[in-house]
Formats: sequence, structure tokens, C-alpha cells
Amino acid sequence: MGEVYLTLPPGVVSPAPRLFTPEPEAEQVASRGRGYGMDGIRELLEAARANGLVTGRFRGLLHIAIGRTVTKTDGSKLSSGLTWRELATLLKTLRFDPELGRELGADPDTLSPRDRERYWYAVIAMAKVDSPEALAEAEKLVAPLKDLGFVIAPPPSGIAPTQTPAPAKPKPSAKDKGEKPKSEKPEPKPKKKKK
Repeated sequence: MGEVYLTLPPGVVSPAPRLFTPEPEAEQVASRGRGYGMDGIRELLEAARANGLVTGRFRGLLHIAIGRTVTKTDGSKLSSGLTWRELATLLKTLRFDPELGRELGADPDTLSPRDRERYWYAVIAMAKVDSPEALAEAEKLVAPLKDLGFVIAPPPSGIAPTQTPAPAKPKPSAKDKGEKPKSEKPEPKPKKKKK
């Protein structure tokens, strides 16, 4: 066959230099102080639970987590809202009490007992987070959450708070005026013309 010729002198070949690529943006979040996406809402939910703001106002808390922008008092943005699926995952991760679903008409015994993420998704669907009731409960939570260091933005433009209609003024009756009631005669119907 042929002879093998060495093209390089015998020795140790050094490895290629290491390349350092910039961190993906998702990993840079930690350097911003846990300030984006689910981590920001996680802080809000943990603070609300620790201070007893969840019971009785759970629908409002869901409304805030899904549809409102949440910032810290220093102006750093925590979240601009989550999807239902993300919130269901977060509620499962934080191990929220499934009995909170009873406030919204859900029965923890009948809804996905083994899959808590699916359970929380069903509870969120039953909560009707875009309803006037959810908005009213969320408005009750704004001040206590501000005391905890969270600033909640106003609701989206498509949702208006419930306004109680002003009571209608009663019409004065004939007795109040001191007049005799008028006898009303029905108007005669026009006769049909024959062709």
C-alpha cells in the first residue's frame, strides 16, 4: 500500500479556546430582581396569601393576575397579566388551597382530583374574571395590595365597574295633585278601506 507520512511533529495539540455566548434573555431575568412574568405574580400571590387577602376575594385576585398590570412601588414592572394556563400552573405550584374554588361554585371533590392544574383551570373558567363582580372584588384588593408594595393598574378599557342605577323618581299620581283622575278612552282604530 503506501507509507504514512507525518505532517505534524509529534506533540500535544491544545484544545480550541472556549467561547462564552451571552446569556439568553430568560436567564437574565434573575439579575433584574425577579421582575418579569410568573415570578412577579408569584410574589403578589404569596404576599396576598400570607396577609389573608385571598379568602372572600379570590375572584378579584384572579382578575388582577390575569388582566391587570402589576408594578412595585419603585416602578419596576412585575407582570402585565398571565394566561389562564400560566395562572393555573402557578396556583398548583404554590399549592393554593383547593377549597378556595368553593367561593366560585367549584366542588374540589368533583373537578379533577388528581390533576390540580386542570382543576385550577376549571376554577378560573368558572370565576368569570371579566365580570363586574370580579372587577368589584379586584377594586377592593387594590388598596391592601398597595400597602404591601404592589401597584395595580386600572382595568382594561373594555371593562367598566358596575354602577347601581339611580332609583327612579315616582311619577306624581292624580291623588297627589288633588285632581280627579281622567277617564281614558281607547283610541278608535281606523277602518279598513275596501278595494
